[in-house]
Amino acid sequence: MLSDRSYMRDSYPREKPSVLTWLISAIVAGFVLQLVVERWFNLSGSVEYYFGLSASGLRAGHVWTLLTYSFLHDAGNLLHIVGNLLGIYFIGRVLQPMLGAARFLGLYAAAVIVGGIAWAAVNWHAGGIVIGASAGVAGLFVVFACFYPNQPVTFLLFFVLPVTLKPKYIAIAAALIDLAGCFFYEIMGAVSPFGFAHSAHLGGMAAGWIYYRYVHEANWRLPSRRPDIELPRWMNKGAKPAAPAAYQVNLGNRDDLRAEVDRILDKINSQGFGALTPEEKRLLDNAKDLLSRR
Repeated sequence: MLSDRSYMRDSYPREKPSVLTWLISAIVAGFVLQLVVERWFNLSGSVEYYFGLSASGLRAGHVWTLLTYSFLHDAGNLLHIVGNLLGIYFIGRVLQPMLGAARFLGLYAAAVIVGGIAWAAVNWHAGGIVIGASAGVAGLFVVFACFYPNQPVTFLLFFVLPVTLKPKYIAIAAALIDLAGCFFYEIMGAVSPFGFAHSAHLGGMAAGWIYYRYVHEANWRLPSRRPDIELPRWMNKGAKPAAPAAYQVNLGNRDDLRAEVDRILDKINSQGFGALTPEEKRLLDNAKDLLSRR
């Protein structure tokens, strides 16, 4: 009967909001909070004082601002939040399925925190306050450029002129601009004419590159301890370690196949598609045809 099919049942699991959706929603909520407090209660700058990043705030113990500053934006400039949200959305929709929810969110948080630390180190005596998610966007884009260095990307320059470039060139140009801005303006105690926190961008880029270079697909394991008592070498000459038996799924049994597919999908959800072994990818491709047969 039609009602017996899995996709017609009321108990069929619905897709949950992704981490990317929650992240964008949190940034929008922070911006709305700024508008409400500033426009309705006439408390301009109060949200930025408690949750924006500043050297004076860190000296006062506001360490949470190393993360919360990324959820605030310039309430008088709508392009500030729109530009960052577009970057998070278009880059995140590519990276999140690859990295998994936990790693994607951890990468964003690390880029924001490292960017905040870099900005605070450069501007410790100059003062000022920084808000915005651009350090997180910079970190995400560097990882994207490492995965797809030569894939053409088209974007609107100044939201008007379409330009197509390779990600590696965009990342290099952005790094050079931020290096120049950090050296000629921030380090010298001047305000950048671009209105950017160049040092925060550089910190986010550094966090993204470190993640791709040393964390992604790396196996962090403690070295195994050697046993305190070992057999003499002459007793181990004839002994050969037995190879572990390879586990094979019975493709003829639909229940076993479904259970294995569910396990692989759970692994993709937690660790990303890149964590699958070649055998798991092959089985997932074969399962689509086998499970569709009647």
